[in-house]
Amino acid sequence: MIGRRAARLGLILMIGVAALGYSYREDIQRLRGTMTLFDEGKIVENFSHMDRLFKTIPITVQTRAAPLVDGPRTDMPAGWQDWLTRRSVTGVIVLKNGLLAHESYHLGTGPDDLRISWSIAKSYLSSLFGILLEQGHVESLDDPVTKYVPDLAGSAYEGATIRNVLQMSTGVVFDEDYLDFWSDINKMARVLALGGSMDGFAAGLDVRDQQAGEVWRYVSIDTHVLSMVARGATGRSLPDLLAENVLEPMGIVREPYYLSDGYGVAFALGGLNLTLRDYARLGEMFRDGGRLNGKQIVPEAWVTVSTTPSAKTAPGALKYGYQWWMPADARDGEFMARGIYGQYVYIDRQSATVVAVTSADRSFREAGAFDDALQMLRRLAGQ
Repeated sequence: MIGRRAARLGLILMIGVAALGYSYREDIQRLRGTMTLFDEGKIVENFSHMDRLFKTIPITVQTRAAPLVDGPRTDMPAGWQDWLTRRSVTGVIVLKNGLLAHESYHLGTGPDDLRISWSIAKSYLSSLFGILLEQGHVESLDDPVTKYVPDLAGSAYEGATIRNVLQMSTGVVFDEDYLDFWSDINKMARVLALGGSMDGFAAGLDVRDQQAGEVWRYVSIDTHVLSMVARGATGRSLPDLLAENVLEPMGIVREPYYLSDGYGVAFALGGLNLTLRDYARLGEMFRDGGRLNGKQIVPEAWVTVSTTPSAKTAPGALKYGYQWWMPADARDGEFMARGIYGQYVYIDRQSATVVAVTSADRSFREAGAFDDALQMLRRLAGQ
């Protein structure tokens, strides 16, 4: 009798474990995908198929972009092929005066691939925010974020303004070490993969080691807070806002998507997936003061202020505006959006050049890697 009961109990436990495993199968698969996302041999394909690894939200855009117009072809600089290999580049587009001067794809990728933006997504959100400010949804950049997101009251973000968040000067403690399993950025990635709440994660941060506005420090979760402000100010989702105000007026090559948490909230700080041609067209819009194909999309004043150094970065270091980067020795009109593993949208207004690059550069954090990329971007601009 006891043996039969034990057998039944064991069977029930086995069925329960199997059912639990089935219920969480997708979460387990996403977590496994997160753990191997950047592995050699997988990274290139993963970056073109992030929808296989994470929950996603489509960004519904009806308008398709006109093809890029051919112009005189650019002679590629010395060391070009070695640079492509060294930086594991998957695609490059060069525009000169708005005309296509070069387009190439590498490592098995192609023009229809929806490539993960990583932190280039931050510059898209900045573009949207300038529009929302002009529309009056946000009254002032000096408003506290809690005015639009009451759930942040009591968190490390209490007392921070929208401008502080745009400049990544909130003072919030957030470890951005991608190589440390227990860093905040990797904890956040596991929240995303397991269907947790990005809003809850942001609101749960409660440590600040500087007063807001005093020191610049790259804190990716600041961008998610910016998306919370946009949603709070409008009562609408980020994909809908970006589609209506930015991507629909621009037109797109292929319908894009955001990575999503388990509550249908877009992964604003790095989860946007677009084609390389779409990234190049963002750069062209900012090169031309927020205009594309003769249409003003982003306010020109916002283009200027957001791409002008304003954050309190260290002397001699990279400069920062409102979610846009400038080289430490940038000349007037030279700025960029950039993401981990070698994603760039580089703009040099003086030479009327835009360069969009996607990569799978597993050595992007090594000493000299960024300078190696910047030197090639500048050579393509003819500096």
